[in-house]
Amino acid sequence: MLTYKQRFIKFMVENEVLCFGDFTLKSGRKAPYFINAGKYRTGSQIAALGEYYAECYLEHKVNAKTLIGPAYKGIPLAVATAAALANNHGIDVGFCFDRKEVKDHGEGGMFVGQALHDGDKVAIIEDVMTSGKALREILPKIKQEADVKVEAMIISVDRQEKGTGEKSAVQEAFDEFGVKVYSIVTMEDIIAAIEEDIIPGKEYLQAMKDYRKQYGA
Repeated sequence: MLTYKQRFIKFMVENEVLCFGDFTLKSGRKAPYFINAGKYRTGSQIAALGEYYAECYLEHKVNAKTLIGPAYKGIPLAVATAAALANNHGIDVGFCFDRKEVKDHGEGGMFVGQALHDGDKVAIIEDVMTSGKALREILPKIKQEADVKVEAMIISVDRQEKGTGEKSAVQEAFDEFGVKVYSIVTMEDIIAAIEEDIIPGKEYLQAMKDYRKQYGA
């Protein structure tokens, strides 16, 4: 029986989110794999995605009153995760997301959804973390709203690549902000899934291992 991590890797491949080949990343690195979260675009996909995030939330015993989805990619992820926790696990949490510009009429404010209050425990829901830019942008907005405790950040894939230095973006996030970043899967999980014939891609295994040796953290 497959673990939820193995099922998620299959899910990514089946939906062409995880692809293998020769790709030039935004960083300029040449990679034998590419993750395109923009391929998630249907109701069934986002519902399934929410359940995988909920599984990760439960695995790491995250305890949050509110899930925050940074605009724009994090918005549907936070909503889907909150729905999965409520529908499938009996855990009812709030969700909210930031506006790109502060609204000065109506209810106003920087965030839409569940209001944030001092002392609240929150979790940030995002797709992937490459440089930690999204976290650096959302944290000041959150702290400006209320003095909350960020319990965790949950992402779909930890590339386990060096960020600005020798450490990965996930490690840097903890060192810089004290935020624990949990991922549904890591690059090591994906390599293991190929080795165990859970997904195809054996012809790319050596290139992936070489890439990990050069850029891995």
